[in-house]
Amino acid sequence: MEKKIVCRNRKAKHDYFIDEIYEAGIVLIGPEVKSLREGRASLKDSHARVRNGELFLYNMYITPYAFAHHLNIDPERTRKLLMQKREIKRLIGKTEEKGYSLIPLSIYLLRGIIKVELALAKGKKKYDKRHILKERELKRELNQLKKNNHY
Repeated sequence: MEKKIVCRNRKAKHDYFIDEIYEAGIVLIGPEVKSLREGRASLKDSHARVRNGELFLYNMYITPYAFAHHLNIDPERTRKLLMQKREIKRLIGKTEEKGYSLIPLSIYLLRGIIKVELALAKGKKKYDKRHILKERELKRELNQLKKNNHY
């Protein structure tokens, strides 16, 4: 089972504390699938929400497929996500808790099927981000010192 990553949400791990990760299918139209196979999508500012017992993905941008002139599809339309009913019920309970959001981490091809990796995440504060960046910088400097045998 080899995954071919189509696109990633690079800012997600910087902006959120990730608690749990889920896999969901996605309902797409033909030209959208072709565009995704070419890697022409963006998850920037996208999020998922449960509405009427169903899961939907908002603000995901899929570049219109160049050779599909007969279909005018909105590149940022709301797309339905496919998950087991019990998982959706569990997500409803979790997202109603204070501060939790459903954020897509990546879109990938798994055996020819397009899947979305969703994370149950809690937003980081500005000082949390600064603290993490500072720790990362210190680790990098320590590794440089070890590498140069100065430690």
